[in-house]
Amino acid sequence: MTERKFIVEKKGIIVSFEGIDGCGKTTQAKLFCKYLDKQGLDYVLLNEPGGTYTGERIRKILLDSKSKIQPLSELFLYLASRTQLVEEIIKPCIEKGKIVVLDRYIDSTTAYQGYGRGISLQLIRYMHSFILESFLPDITFLIDAPARKLLSVLKNKKRDRIEKESLEFQEKVRDGYIQIAKHEKKRIKIIKRKTVSLTHKEIIKEWEKFIDGLK
Repeated sequence: MTERKFIVEKKGIIVSFEGIDGCGKTTQAKLFCKYLDKQGLDYVLLNEPGGTYTGERIRKILLDSKSKIQPLSELFLYLASRTQLVEEIIKPCIEKGKIVVLDRYIDSTTAYQGYGRGISLQLIRYMHSFILESFLPDITFLIDAPARKLLSVLKNKKRDRIEKESLEFQEKVRDGYIQIAKHEKKRIKIIKRKTVSLTHKEIIKEWEKFIDGLK
């Protein structure tokens, strides 16, 4: 067993991938998991909202393009899904020393519902303090790109309710992510969106530095 593998399996680690719609975070999360496979590390890949039976049902409501949801209702639906995910999957996985890889997590709520919708950041932090306990991300990869540059990506796919939001909304969300990253420099690694391969290499470089820092 390598030293890095021993450190990971002893601790259990939460890794989150964040970014505005169309940035490629889902692709990068999957590539990261392939890398973990090659390293012989035990992991679980989860997406938000969803990941549990209840969470997947909430996901359908939240992403349905026909749904008309008030901002506070939207916030509490996301939080309800996250509560299920933490209790049913994240806690048990961390206790077993697994790596939990999340395609969106707490920063999405702060960026989208906080900065995007204008809901109180203090309220969001307060709610997360109850839901998450100590199950916060250990490292976050924020895939960053200007919202305008990602319009073509979104136009070429079937878009859900959030992806159909205006350019102005997406720009607010991106600005929100940058503000979050400024306050959490140690945890959040801003990865500028390049080609899929180059972006992946940068993520692995940051990941290995993070693991080496745990020694």
